[in-house]
Amino acid sequence: MITTRFDGTSTADDVVAGLDLTGVRAVVTGASSGIGVETARSLARAGAEVTLAVRNTDAGARTAADITRSTGNGAVRVGALDLADLASVTAFAERWTGPLHLLVNNAGMIVSTLQHSPEGWELQFATNHLGHFALSAGLHEALAAGARERGEARIVSLSSTAHMRSPVVFDDLHFERRAYDPQAAYAQSKTANSLFAVEATRRWAADGIFANTVNPGGVSTGLQRDFTQKQKDYLAAAEASGAFTYKTVQQGAATTLVAAVAPEFVRTGGHYLDDGREAYTVGNEADLFEHSHGVKEWALDPGAARRLWALSLDLTAPHRAR
Repeated sequence: MITTRFDGTSTADDVVAGLDLTGVRAVVTGASSGIGVETARSLARAGAEVTLAVRNTDAGARTAADITRSTGNGAVRVGALDLADLASVTAFAERWTGPLHLLVNNAGMIVSTLQHSPEGWELQFATNHLGHFALSAGLHEALAAGARERGEARIVSLSSTAHMRSPVVFDDLHFERRAYDPQAAYAQSKTANSLFAVEATRRWAADGIFANTVNPGGVSTGLQRDFTQKQKDYLAAAEASGAFTYKTVQQGAATTLVAAVAPEFVRTGGHYLDDGREAYTVGNEADLFEHSHGVKEWALDPGAARRLWALSLDLTAPHRAR
């Protein structure tokens, strides 16, 4: 297991303290609110050029201005990106020029009722996994160019302790045959985020591209605004059990920054990080409340990762940038 000097109390600014990221070009999805803002702010504070990839470009522009004011870094840009709409994903990838050194797949959504993307896919899986899969594939050449420049390029995908509630259910990804459970739908999308990092590293390490997954921990953000009462009750029970304690948004962004810039993760991928270090692996029957800082075997399973990649490739191929 890979350890670092950071833990659950560390902040994103702690992780970048003393680092000079001048020349690093980064994209952070969902960076107009929550953890994404602090991820982008800390990268900018260390000198990186940061593009906020967001649905609401007005909110993105306000965030970019705030980050520039607080860090003095004027190289904070905004790009339109709706991960639920693969036409938007393709357009973002096609607009990108030059090398890319860091892609942070931070954006996520939770819904309380069954909804679908324009392609007809269950919305949480479409947004949280398939949109990021297509974005990463569309930016592959830019990441490879970034790796040639700096020796590596990194992808960071945000998962969640929620991944422990469900594997990827390949036989019914979009809840066509089972009753819709928004918690299970979110959970399988978070497992998919981890499996993506496993297979992306296997396929792209030869290009100098390495992907890791992080669990930011319990952070109160706008992501919870659409929780059902059942989800709220479950979260309250998890907190009461001690399964997690709430972090500040800066603390929530810390593990993302560890995966993004820490020297311990140079040219290594396929890891699941929690509280600033690689998490321990637990069996698929493990109880969430007892192992909230672990990662289930199904989220690191190389066979499931290969299967998910092939399926994702088939689904998104007609829409990806060429």
